[in-house]
Amino acid sequence: MTTLGLIGSGNIGGTLARLAIAAGLDVVLSNSRGPETLADLVAELGPRARAATAEEAAAAGDIVVVTVPLRNYQQVPVAPLAGKVVIDTNNYYPDRDGTFPELADGSTTSSELLQKHLPTSKVVKAFNNIYFVHLGTLARPVGSPDRTALPIAGDDADAKAAAAQLLDVLGYDAVDVGPLSESWRFQVSTPVYADAYASALPFWENDGAPADATKIRTLLAAAER
Repeated sequence: MTTLGLIGSGNIGGTLARLAIAAGLDVVLSNSRGPETLADLVAELGPRARAATAEEAAAAGDIVVVTVPLRNYQQVPVAPLAGKVVIDTNNYYPDRDGTFPELADGSTTSSELLQKHLPTSKVVKAFNNIYFVHLGTLARPVGSPDRTALPIAGDDADAKAAAAQLLDVLGYDAVDVGPLSESWRFQVSTPVYADAYASALPFWENDGAPADATKIRTLLAAAER
């Protein structure tokens, strides 16, 4: 891939954009407020970045990251994402998003909701379980002894392979958790959510700490619904 599209350019989206630029990728950013509101971020990122509408970012990206509040997932454009790998960074926060009964009772996952909204796309869950500051600081080159692993989940094997390749380019190993229905294992309040990548608690007040694939697999296995 050469271009990463971003639907949502907040903390996670901005961090992924910086990692992608550092890795030599082009980035097309979007948000709900319009391309002009991204001028400062684009200026910071340099000539490999540009701002666009959500539809344009969706069309431009070889892989597209959706990183918007869950309550807004139905605003994600469908047609320009047809056939594409879409990475979902979402988490369900009822205080922010309102109540989704099907998430509250565990009958589905937030990524399955996005997949249902994007029936012609291939959704992969990733980047949702690590604090955005740590996401920016823990990236390491291939072969580094302190490389960190992030979990991914998806229903399409080729899409997961593409997502894992993107993680590799950005500086992370990938741990395949299985289908989207298993993505609950690395959502909010599970052992592998945020704390796993912190040097001390609370995670948001402390530096990141590398977490390899063995540690992440152990924490995923310990998750309870």
